[in-house]
Amino acid sequence: MAPPRLLTYSTGANSGIGYDLTAALVASPGNHVIMGCRNYERGARALQQLHLQLHAGSLSLLEVDITDDQSISLAVDKLTVEVGVVDVLINNAGIVMRNFPDRRSEILDTMNTNSVGHLVFTEALVPLLQRSTDPRIVNVSSVLGSINSRLDPSDPSYRVASEAYRMSKAALNMATACMYANYKVWGAKVWAYCPGYAITSLTGEGDRGRRESTGAVSSTTSAAGIVDIVEGRHDGDVGRFLQIGGAILPW
Repeated sequence: MAPPRLLTYSTGANSGIGYDLTAALVASPGNHVIMGCRNYERGARALQQLHLQLHAGSLSLLEVDITDDQSISLAVDKLTVEVGVVDVLINNAGIVMRNFPDRRSEILDTMNTNSVGHLVFTEALVPLLQRSTDPRIVNVSSVLGSINSRLDPSDPSYRVASEAYRMSKAALNMATACMYANYKVWGAKVWAYCPGYAITSLTGEGDRGRRESTGAVSSTTSAAGIVDIVEGRHDGDVGRFLQIGGAILPW
């Protein structure tokens, strides 16, 4: 019998795409999903809700704030003791700041969560990923991080400013490229993935209705694209920037 697949997230597993992704992955027997959440209470509520649903796999909760090095260290120590290996790391944290004291804080805090934290967290997990027979890393990015798309007036997102968010996702894309270049020597498969314009609370609970009315896809649909990567349906696109639906996005 094959060993169970162990999955861990950064922050964001308790809502939106992260929550739906957890539900989809834990539906498969043999999958053990570790929900990484910055807020333990919110994570515990999400875990309780998921336990009420029928699932063939198993679940656990990991408190981790990827913007805090001590929190990362404690989380990695706990994973090392309790599971010893990580097969799939899905970096799913993301913020769009609405209330910020100044422009510099907006940019730096967004970068810290959306890109810097993911790289630091991933580097800390490398020893556990190296113990896997098929290590996979998925960085949840955005088309707004594509420099090519930003310069194309015909692109649907061309008129979206969001400089801080764009810069953070462009940095995450570069982090993805660096991970792929550095980690492929020991067998890691790495992707960036754009979940599309989805109905989530990324820009606040009050914005969900507007997203739905303007054609946003469900977070379940977005999560399904990550499941496809995890289950090997995009192994021919390793090191690429994938979009919901499987299309390749320009960096």
